[in-house]
Amino acid sequence: MQVNWRGVFPAVTTKFTDDDRLDLDAFRKNIDAQLEAGVDGIILGGTLGEASVLSADEKSELVRACVAHVDGRVPVIMNVAEQTTANAIAAAAKAQEDGASGLMMLPPMRYKADHRETVAYYKAVAESTELPIMVYNNPVDYGIEVTIDMFRELADSPNIQAVKESTRDISNVTRMKNEFGDRFAILSGVDTLALEEIFMGADGWVAGLVCAFPKETVTIFRLAKAGRPDEALAIYRWFLPLLELDIHPKLVQYIKLAEVATGIGTENVRAPRLPLEGEERERILKIINDGVAARPELPEVESPFSVEA
Repeated sequence: MQVNWRGVFPAVTTKFTDDDRLDLDAFRKNIDAQLEAGVDGIILGGTLGEASVLSADEKSELVRACVAHVDGRVPVIMNVAEQTTANAIAAAAKAQEDGASGLMMLPPMRYKADHRETVAYYKAVAESTELPIMVYNNPVDYGIEVTIDMFRELADSPNIQAVKESTRDISNVTRMKNEFGDRFAILSGVDTLALEEIFMGADGWVAGLVCAFPKETVTIFRLAKAGRPDEALAIYRWFLPLLELDIHPKLVQYIKLAEVATGIGTENVRAPRLPLEGEERERILKIINDGVAARPELPEVESPFSVEA
């Protein structure tokens, strides 16, 4: 399946049972909610998916289970976050073998690669696989910015096709569009900046709170693309206190708690993460419960890509 890097791509959470195994039943229930809402792709094994604590076998199992469950309805994207080029190439090959349609890819982990090393890393993986790649550009959390100069060199690799824009600099959307036109699809990667970046021309939204609120997320995106900004903004303003749960170090625990509140997830996380407790838990629950109680009525709006689909 080809990847049309436009629309809403949930970076889904990984569900665990009480005894710390993959909970594929809960996982499929959430995927069904995403598909029913009309998302345009599914991303596995990202930050929100607790990639750093998943084994290679578990990642493979998730990809295979998701590919089988979506059954061609949307592309399944696997995140690649590795410390070595060799391991990244191997992870890309395994994702392709398991049926993934594309890759989301971070720069080298832990080692702070320079310009030449970062470009070489991405090009080596791109040359090793047929899968299309979305660069995950998140210097705030991962320490390496993929700069405009780097993208000039990466443009020579045809399967490097998109960027998850998480620099926190909204003007970067315009810089990329000015420099490259439509060469790279741009997907907003920070929930609290998503609508602003869509208004500035972003092609999609790699979303976090969509895990708990899929219909609201999809509706905001579609309204913005349909030329109905006032309606999109009204829902977005309601959503913002919830979206802010995505920009905290405990985003996994926060968003999983929101999934429980909306009936499409579980609270289980994998150590060293621990479930919330005490004052913090009550504070986050209040934000979530206040949001759930005030959920807006959503207008009808068609996918902007339905004709092409």
